Amino acid sequence: MKALIAIDLSPASWEVIEQAVKILNQSDDNQIWLLHIANPEPDFVGYEPGPQAVRDGQAKDFHQQHQTLQEFAERLRAMGTECIALQVQGAYADKILQEAEKLQAEIIVVGSHGKGLVKELIYGSTSNQLVRRAEIPILLVPTPD
Repeated sequence: MKALIAIDLSPASWEVIEQAVKILNQSDDNQIWLLHIANPEPDFVGYEPGPQAVRDGQAKDFHQQHQTLQEFAERLRAMGTECIALQVQGAYADKILQEAEKLQAEIIVVGSHGKGLVKELIYGSTSNQLVRRAEIPILLVPTPD
């Protein structure tokens, strides 16, 4: 099965990965991609020259996130599960769906933090957007706050 596991690098990310692998290991010939969506560039920076301190800070964050993502991938490989780690920037749900389509994934796995009704009403929920918009199955793994 071709699976896209989208993680946010929160402390619960490894739990999401483990749950996905447990379920996916029930079938043969799995292809797994770990995906992290980095924060989009701030609007005031864009592609125009902007404050160097902001660009340097973003580059440092992006590099650290990439390194953490690669560490997760290495942990999986050490357990005998082959995977490819990907990091892209953009709007979370949009990018997850775009990558799933591009990779021809058969399932998307994400953690669901359950942020509460007020935060969900104000900010929306990536998992809710995925459930509403995806054309393939979504596996939601409940994670602690």
